[in-house]
Amino acid sequence: MDLETRLKRLRFRAWHRGIKEADLMLGGFYDARSASWTEDQVTWFEELMEEQDVDIMAWAMGTEPVPARWQGTMMDDLKSLDYVPISK
Repeated sequence: MDLETRLKRLRFRAWHRGIKEADLMLGGFYDARSASWTEDQVTWFEELMEEQDVDIMAWAMGTEPVPARWQGTMMDDLKSLDYVPISK
């Protein structure tokens, strides 16, 4: 599958998790960061999408330790949460 198709598929998956908070976190992360991702980063995010929402959210919010497999710059970016617009 070509990279453009993979990214379109990932965008849909990131915004349609089933839990609104996960949609905002993962969809917002995708929208804010995916344009600059390398193929390895796209693969990382594809694999992360296979994890449970509650686990991803716990890792990103710091309420559970991040497994070694997911540690690194991508998780650090996900944990920053500066990519979700908050209306005032």
